[in-house]
Amino acid sequence: MSSIGLRAGRTLAAALLLASLGAATAADAAERTLRIGFQKYGTLILLKGKGSLEEKLKPLGVTVKWSEFQFGPPLLEAVNAGAIDFGTTGEAPPIFAQAASTKLTYVAYDPPSPKAEAVLVPKGSTLQTLADLKGKNIAVAKGSNSHYLLVKALEKASVSYGDVKLSFLTPADARSAFESGKVDAWSVWDPFFAAAEVAGARVLTTGEGIVENHQFFLSSRDYVKDNEDVLAVVLAELRKVEDWVAEDPKAAAEELSPLVGIPAPLLTTAISRLGLGVGPLKPEVIAAQQRIADAFLELKLLPKPIVVQDAVVTIKTAEAAQ
Repeated sequence: MSSIGLRAGRTLAAALLLASLGAATAADAAERTLRIGFQKYGTLILLKGKGSLEEKLKPLGVTVKWSEFQFGPPLLEAVNAGAIDFGTTGEAPPIFAQAASTKLTYVAYDPPSPKAEAVLVPKGSTLQTLADLKGKNIAVAKGSNSHYLLVKALEKASVSYGDVKLSFLTPADARSAFESGKVDAWSVWDPFFAAAEVAGARVLTTGEGIVENHQFFLSSRDYVKDNEDVLAVVLAELRKVEDWVAEDPKAAAEELSPLVGIPAPLLTTAISRLGLGVGPLKPEVIAAQQRIADAFLELKLLPKPIVVQDAVVTIKTAEAAQ
């Protein structure tokens, strides 16, 4: 082959290589996956059941992958590890997640839901007041919003945190221990709370007058930085679902029940106790979170002090949901 032919062949090969790389880059840019962690609580599972998010994200070339978690701490561990991109938890899990990593960010929040969690005792229990919990064995998910409820409920009753025995259990294991009499009380949230009520559990207290019980929507700094357009759609769709649920909770529960795997009556009860109105974090909400962090630090449950404000990023996505 002549030198001219050789050069031409190399030029063609280079052009084909560049073209293939360009096509791959374009494909990568057009195809993204949003990995969402959800629980059987809050409005994110309702958004999943509604199925509208997938259609809204198609024009952005984004597919959605959903992963279920029993409670908040493992979900946020997955965010910090880069295994999921977005999720929702109660108040306490982000405190511990922020202490473990600087990657976590608060994206938005839902208004308080103090009636959506409770300290329960079995039907027929002789315990009548929070003060009666002294010396008793209480099941709770460690680092959960109901863990904080228990802390504040004991404080209200002037019972020292060290004067009770805590069994740190997942909701499924806690329910088994509660129903079999292995624990004296259970601090838990909906829909587990609602299900226990139906089964005959008695409420010692809900969070009303004790805790606010906000729900937070969280992501990682890297994901927020590169995917504000995606998060804007997620928050906008959450707002639509919340408006729909608020308008007719019973109808929403009946439609979503088979999709989310929660019986309609339980789902109706849980929905009725939710705070609805997703939006960006307000100064008073950040201050409330800081009080929770300080309380856990004082009890030596938090390994180091944190500043909640450091994990709050003002982004267009939160504002876009308004």
